[in-house]
Amino acid sequence: EALLASDYDGVTVDAKLKELIFQIGEKITIRRFAVVEGVTSTYIHGMGSIGVIVKFDTDCAEKDGFAEFAKNVALQVGAYPTPYLDRDSVPAEVIENEKNIIKAQLANDPKMANKPEKVLDGIVMGKLGKFYDNNCLVEMEYVKSDDHEKVGKYVANTAKELGGKIEIAGFIRYE
Repeated sequence: EALLASDYDGVTVDAKLKELIFQIGEKITIRRFAVVEGVTSTYIHGMGSIGVIVKFDTDCAEKDGFAEFAKNVALQVGAYPTPYLDRDSVPAEVIENEKNIIKAQLANDPKMANKPEKVLDGIVMGKLGKFYDNNCLVEMEYVKSDDHEKVGKYVANTAKELGGKIEIAGFIRYE
């Protein structure tokens, strides 16, 4: 109700929604939404099949080059669905579950049967690193990088170039 009563370019969201329903002749409902305040960038893929909002903690938002950088990060989130921002945002139970899966795989591998526990623990940690690479935004390979740079490094390099601080504070991806 609060959303429908909110302002959208001089009219209420409810009025804009009714206008769009009338315009296209199809019933439209708002299933989910998020209010994000602060420095953000958005990306809509195709005809709206994927929508992304990325929030930044930065003192560089007004500098030349930041808008393009922020759009690139939003594009990354749109291109690669990832559930977590960084390693710290992965719940402990998810990590424990991943470790158990990896340990079970190793236990069923005849080549690993005679390996010492310390070696197996190293293998588990290495495979867990791959989990982070595939499931944490800042650990992922940056899609526009030619030299396999990770998103976190792209953020750090851009902050250095712009002479300020940039952190990805969070993101929302709707599909």
